[in-house]
Amino acid sequence: MDDKIKKLKEYIDTYDDIVFFGGAGVSTESGIPDFRSPRGLYSDKGWRYPPEYMLSRSFFDAYTEEFFEYYREKMISPSCVKPNAAHKFLASLEQEGKLKAVITQNIDGLHQAAGSKNVLELHGSVWRNYCQNCDKFYETDLSARGVPRCPCGGIIKPDVVLYEESLNGETLEKAIEYISRAQLLIIGGTSLVVYPAAGLVRYFGGEKMVIINKSPIQCDDRADLVISDGIAKVFESILKG
Repeated sequence: MDDKIKKLKEYIDTYDDIVFFGGAGVSTESGIPDFRSPRGLYSDKGWRYPPEYMLSRSFFDAYTEEFFEYYREKMISPSCVKPNAAHKFLASLEQEGKLKAVITQNIDGLHQAAGSKNVLELHGSVWRNYCQNCDKFYETDLSARGVPRCPCGGIIKPDVVLYEESLNGETLEKAIEYISRAQLLIIGGTSLVVYPAAGLVRYFGGEKMVIINKSPIQCDDRADLVISDGIAKVFESILKG
């Protein structure tokens, strides 16, 4: 275990009000692609529209069937995808009572699959859906072909935040509350370029901030500890002692 990981373990052992804020890099080590890397979703040129547009509310409304084709192929993870060491380590910290919340930009549900209970999903989840007409809730991955419809005739929309849509206000307020009172904030697997989620970091005024990310990000200069590595690898090192 190198010195930086030892320091991280020391922080975790010291503080009992820890919050984790993570992004796509938490799940890439489970085999889920991120968005902006050279092999990410935004580099895929195999569709007739740019991925950023295909994940917008405008596209959903105008080309609903094509949206679902893309959504099923690119956004719903196959059943073989499982939580990695990062998800499992965070779940164990919560069970110990040290980790108060996981705040995630991911929509894959892997934190819950690993056993985490208090997960604030800023961008929603592929496992929740609702009818746009009657608001009936559907707990499914919408993997069937075609445009999913409710018995009332309304289109069933994934409960994920598309471009041009606002984040859930209640979820944002909870995230701000947890971050503002945390002693230790661990930021992992996120470039902190997507707003308003990235702006949550400014509410932290606790003791220590740690950033774990493979590449530099804009908050590195604010952090007490920066670890430039994969987050699953870092947490696995702690698990192994």
